[in-house]
Amino acid sequence: MRSAVDRSQFDRAPAVRLPRVARSIVVLLAVLVSGLCELVPAQQNRPNVLLIAVDDLRPELVAFGARSGVMSHVDAFAARSTIFTRHYVQVPTCGASRYAFLTGRSAHRSRAMGNEACFRGPTAIPQLDRNIANENVANQRAPRPAWTMPELFRQNGYRTTQIGKVSHTPDGRVYAYDGSGNGRDELPGSWDELATPYGPWKRGWGIFFAYADGKHREDGEGHRDLMEFVAEKDEDLPDGLLAQQAVRTIEESAPKGAPFFLAVGFYKPHLPFVATKADLEAIENNDKVEDAEDPAKSASHWFHASREFFRYANDFSNERPLPEGDRMSARRAYLACVRFVDRQIGKVLGALDRSGLADNTIVVFWSDHGWHLGDSGIWGKHTPFERALHSPLLVRVPASLKIDAPRSVDRLVSSLDVYPTLVELCNLERRATANPLDGRSLVPLLRGEREVPWRPAVFGYWNGAITVRDETHRLIFRRAKDGALRDVELYDVRSGPDPTVDLAASEPAIVERLLAYADGR
Repeated sequence: MRSAVDRSQFDRAPAVRLPRVARSIVVLLAVLVSGLCELVPAQQNRPNVLLIAVDDLRPELVAFGARSGVMSHVDAFAARSTIFTRHYVQVPTCGASRYAFLTGRSAHRSRAMGNEACFRGPTAIPQLDRNIANENVANQRAPRPAWTMPELFRQNGYRTTQIGKVSHTPDGRVYAYDGSGNGRDELPGSWDELATPYGPWKRGWGIFFAYADGKHREDGEGHRDLMEFVAEKDEDLPDGLLAQQAVRTIEESAPKGAPFFLAVGFYKPHLPFVATKADLEAIENNDKVEDAEDPAKSASHWFHASREFFRYANDFSNERPLPEGDRMSARRAYLACVRFVDRQIGKVLGALDRSGLADNTIVVFWSDHGWHLGDSGIWGKHTPFERALHSPLLVRVPASLKIDAPRSVDRLVSSLDVYPTLVELCNLERRATANPLDGRSLVPLLRGEREVPWRPAVFGYWNGAITVRDETHRLIFRRAKDGALRDVELYDVRSGPDPTVDLAASEPAIVERLLAYADGR
């Protein structure tokens, strides 16, 4: 049996008194160590954010009813995520939609309706002095109120990295299509690193409008084919290089421990339709590829002639709408690009899993708008219809946050909601923004709260049109300068997403109901 210790010898030991200066140093060190002990776990435990943005992607997922099965990697990711089945963007064009997403501001309030909203005109994000922009802004006592989502995360100590198209430009630098310009930051103060690889295309708009072997639409050589499927390897095309760079960035982040905000913006399936030869072959052998539900030309005032699509060189008939054979050829080309980009997304998600970071990383999968694939006789976005405004949104909440998120949510949600959701999930300390955020946090929906009050409608804007979508109907209209309503159309979205039967004249009560929502924005 161990003998008891006689503590009296300790009681009698003479006290050692340190000089006053030494005592002050000891106290200061104790405070610093205590602060670091509190800070380091907080830094390490804050969730990372991986944002995957895809250009022009309609909801081609099994969870949304797609039968083609071309997005197997994202479908697998969806099985571990929350799917927001009724997510709508603000404006069905790349730059304005991304502006709303990244700033959290409604297009109604910001008036940001065009592709150059981030860097030109009254909506432009204010530039920062280069020296200030390159400082560690998390250490600044009073950085400016954040203009964008990544800027706010950077101010909170996150390392922010952009790869590909996150705002409107393909690499975060402002140049014209022909390469002229000064290359200033499109989102000043937002990114610690702009890491887009250029490959043989050498510059941003080159990789965006790329064909194989370094050719691109803006190289002055007349390359304007609508589709090309000759590449053998994924890395022969820009999105393959983006995935490669994203994998490398994740692998390098794993041992560092500091939280990161990594945004990866893939280019396809944006025009031109370019993917590997194997992707087109797989789609041509896929008997589940279907024709448009309603390919007839819409009688809507908001119909357009698909000029962006038809400006590319093609072998199609001059008949409009396109005959079935041409329609199916174009639809297969689009889906081949979707299959290609899905594989790149799978590589990025696989790297996250292998790195050990997935259990503490929020993943957001989002597209800037949908796309008409011959539906209503339209090829492209740029309409106030369901096809153009509806896009996929998936959020995977990591185990570290201890939220038992539901498999799917069918509430009406907006791209504006992602910003406040990430702020809440990451419990950001600094929350000062240049403008109020117009969205609502999705966290109550991610927690599965069924009784939470929610918005009755979502809004969209295009080319003077205002569109209001509630649980059952979509209203489209514009207001003249004298306040009068013009070009009013009403569609029952329960019968399908295409504008086939205009109910505006026969359902005035529903028109008034939706107008009341618009007036209360």
